[in-house]
Amino acid sequence: MPRLAKYDEGQILGAAAKLVAANGPGAATMTAIGAALGAPNGSIYHRFRSRDELLGRLWLSKARAFQDSWAAGLTQAEPLAAGLEAALSMPRVVRADIEGARIMLLHRREDFLSDAWPQEMKAEAERLGRQVKDTLSEMTRRLFGRDTTSARRATAFATIDIPVSAVRRFVSEGGAPPAQIDEMIACAYRAVIEQERGAANGA
Repeated sequence: MPRLAKYDEGQILGAAAKLVAANGPGAATMTAIGAALGAPNGSIYHRFRSRDELLGRLWLSKARAFQDSWAAGLTQAEPLAAGLEAALSMPRVVRADIEGARIMLLHRREDFLSDAWPQEMKAEAERLGRQVKDTLSEMTRRLFGRDTTSARRATAFATIDIPVSAVRRFVSEGGAPPAQIDEMIACAYRAVIEQERGAANGA
């Protein structure tokens, strides 16, 4: 029994992250995770009731880190700076966690979700969904003074779609995006926001 407590949740999720980042979700079997840790399968099942739960917790932990970094842009007092901070959070978090970036950007969300999740995991997934919706609405209102379909589309494109597209190629190649990418994201972000503001003012 003492051996069962040798490997904590963080170590197990870390091993799973390496396997998923290298070869996709299918590579993260309980046996493979145990082998990567040098641990018996019992050690894994002591922490996680099933593989679905393990992969789910891995996805939730990475999604939380990426989204929290994006939402933190709202702490900036000036609206344009707040949106830019959100946009630039993507290359920064990718550099900080390449494995997490490969998990989040190169694989489908559905590969990690399961109806068999415990209720607290389902609740966390729902919270993350609300966070995106609520943060996007607040960011849109701050940038444009309104939360219309057009303004929200521009906000999502400028702070999510552009940064994700900008870093994905580097992530797929196994590297971190260079500093130049931040400058390009910033230029594209400003152009989208200015275009939407101009359209709203009839320019």
